[in-house]
Amino acid sequence: MASVLIPVLYVFIVFGSLLVFSYFYRRRNARKVYEPYFPPHHERDVYFSLMQMSDPPASENLLKAALVRRAMTDVTRIIRLREDKPALQNLLQKGSIGDDLWNSLLAAEKEMEAEILEVAAEANAYVEGWGSVIFQTATEMMHNEKMRALVEQIPSIRAEAERKYGRAALPKLSVEAPPASSTAQPTPAAPSVPTAPSTPARSETPSTTKSSNGLAPPNAGAENGTISDSDRSVSTPSSPRSPSKSSSSKKSKKRK
Repeated sequence: MASVLIPVLYVFIVFGSLLVFSYFYRRRNARKVYEPYFPPHHERDVYFSLMQMSDPPASENLLKAALVRRAMTDVTRIIRLREDKPALQNLLQKGSIGDDLWNSLLAAEKEMEAEILEVAAEANAYVEGWGSVIFQTATEMMHNEKMRALVEQIPSIRAEAERKYGRAALPKLSVEAPPASSTAQPTPAAPSVPTAPSTPARSETPSTTKSSNGLAPPNAGAENGTISDSDRSVSTPSSPRSPSKSSSSKKSKKRK
């Protein structure tokens, strides 16, 4: 019986001490004030100050501009939280930083969530649906200010580079405009289409005149493509005549 009570009592004492320690530790952390992760929100204070003005009251355009400036600061802090949180989490796991910095970041994250909801509600109070696009507008304005600041720093950066490395003459690029002609340029003529060479007309053969006796020369019909019957009889040789019966009888007698 005693062997069973001793382990049960040991477990009860261990768990009871852990519960008491966690209770007091939570109460101490709840009353502990962590150092703020971000500096004071100046733009939010300016917006509240403008809203509390009564003599004379601030115009609506001025309040909207102050609200957009407040949203721009919120966007900057949100970007920084997203960039710092993974790095701080890795450092906390390695033991490089304490819990105070991590808890300060978590508190700043919760504060920014409440700030975003408040800004969206204020924007919807001015214009319905503005709360869904005010942070997008603030992001564009923030990028525009960064580009403007970079452009304004170019002369100082150039002066510092010239002082450090010496001034070098930059090549001058000149673009000359083409000279304007006083007279209009003639438009190019359309290319002539080559025509096929014309075939010479076939000369007609002059008709042969008949002779005085009414007969045409023999070559006239050939040139005209017609041959008369008389020409055919003349041109074609006559077949040899067959021997007569008398000559054949005489030859037969001589042979006898």
